[in-house]
Amino acid sequence: MPRKKTTKQPDFEESLHALEALVERMESDELTLEESLQEFERGMALTKQCEKLLDEAEQRVQILTAKNRLEPFDKASDDTLPDDFDDEIPF
Repeated sequence: MPRKKTTKQPDFEESLHALEALVERMESDELTLEESLQEFERGMALTKQCEKLLDEAEQRVQILTAKNRLEPFDKASDDTLPDDFDDEIPF
């Protein structure tokens, strides 16, 4: 049974580096119109890939910070305090 080819998606840094190199080639004025259009399409795909990876990273950060978020202490809503609790601490 033939193996399926698994193509690894480039990571953010690889995609960004490829996009930067592509921009340099397009700015060099050495490409034909057709080559420029092909590179533009590739650049749009790379941009979309970078945006997707950034969105995923942002979601991970939000999840991690939400798990470690401290809730502000609100004495009025704390049911664990006795009714006759006094703010003064006797020393």
